[in-house]
Amino acid sequence: MTSHISALRRRLPLWLLPLLWTLLLGLWGLSRENSVWRDEAATWQVAQRSTAEIWHMLGQVDVVHGLYYLLMHGLFSCFGPGTTILRLPSVLAMAVAAACVTAIGKRLAGGWAGLAGGLAFGLLPAVQFYLQEGRPYALVAAGAAVSTLLLVTVLRGAGRAVHWVGYGGVVLVCALLNWLALLMLPAHVATLLWVKAGRKVWMRWAAAAAAAVAGALPLILFSRTQSGQVSWIPPLTWHMMIGPAVLLAIGGLGAALDRPRAGRLSVAAVGLPLLAVPQLGLIGLSLVQPLYLDRYILFSMLGLALLIGAALGAAVRAARPRFPRAAPWLVPGAVVVAVAALLPQSLEKRSPGSRVDDVLSAAAEVRELKKPGDAVIFIPAARRDTALVSPGAFAGTRDIALAESPVASGTLKGEEAGPERIRAAMLTQRRIVLVTDAGRAARPVSAERDRAKTAVLKEHFTVTADQQVRGRRVVVYERR
Repeated sequence: MTSHISALRRRLPLWLLPLLWTLLLGLWGLSRENSVWRDEAATWQVAQRSTAEIWHMLGQVDVVHGLYYLLMHGLFSCFGPGTTILRLPSVLAMAVAAACVTAIGKRLAGGWAGLAGGLAFGLLPAVQFYLQEGRPYALVAAGAAVSTLLLVTVLRGAGRAVHWVGYGGVVLVCALLNWLALLMLPAHVATLLWVKAGRKVWMRWAAAAAAAVAGALPLILFSRTQSGQVSWIPPLTWHMMIGPAVLLAIGGLGAALDRPRAGRLSVAAVGLPLLAVPQLGLIGLSLVQPLYLDRYILFSMLGLALLIGAALGAAVRAARPRFPRAAPWLVPGAVVVAVAALLPQSLEKRSPGSRVDDVLSAAAEVRELKKPGDAVIFIPAARRDTALVSPGAFAGTRDIALAESPVASGTLKGEEAGPERIRAAMLTQRRIVLVTDAGRAARPVSAERDRAKTAVLKEHFTVTADQQVRGRRVVVYERR
């Protein structure tokens, strides 16, 4: 059996197995029971606008995701909207990232380390979550993996000018998808320092990195005018540091097993900075302005996977002299144990309950409860995404609070009328359908418009139907 495995490894490129493995993990339960949560709903509705309408919106909000929205607009235009098209780019991107992890690990620590790292990458909980997410974070991870592979290629003496051009171009694309991806650059600096790179390498790296930063700088500067969009992110707390501390501890153990040595290009020299520097960098930035969300540095999981692979590769090497027949089964065995241990979490991440809410289920409730001529309101206004993603479910209703549509206003949720106009419009209605948050997604009503809506419903209307489903609530009110 061992000979068959060895023969198979010789015939097929090693990176193919982790690529197919991650692809399989991504396709498993891809629709999440036909659910779409609020973040993905933003992608869904913006991707269906025209290019001119998207460009208009980026001048007001979400410019940091502009390139991603344009990409998804192209895919939706070609294949139509749906959960598969929404999430498939992330699945493919993570598969590419897993293949790159395998290639890096193999070059630096041997085949078993590369294979183990590539397989481990797809199983990491954070990766499994964003593997099936209609947002740009998986694409950034793939870009970071490709750029790191290019850097390793250069440092191993096989690089040419085209590799540096490719490196700068990939880093720039990553920055245009999310400019916090530039935190990979100080991670690569740490690697260059670790291996004591020569002056020629430093100069070429600096030129490529500077070109990428210069290309992304207009986006970075303009996005600062929209910083209010991240004002909801909470300040750092000691509790929030537990996760990064655990990751760094695991990564540090893997680096120690790789027997790091200054001046030597190794998995530790590449993986530990790629794990630690983005984590610590984002923590540092968050001390100035709260920004710490793990998805912004999802690409740091590449470093963790590399270090896990190095640890398993070291275990195979240590076991081979005493247990030559059993040693090749260490990595497959570890994968089986990891799959079994993570199965409950893997199933949970592929269920609608893994996200805060579900736009499509709320729209289905509206379809069932509405009557022709009903008015509809949203608390908060951002819950209008329910109608924007599933306009057919709201056919025959009137959005009485809306003054200017999301497309016309260049926003995600549209512009609503003032509180008095909303109040007057509500008092002319016989039935009103309210779409709002439920459960853990619900927040206290704070906006003046929403307080006005709530007051009118409480004083002048009676609840006749109330359905809560997957983090959203649809309530039908009738005039007293």
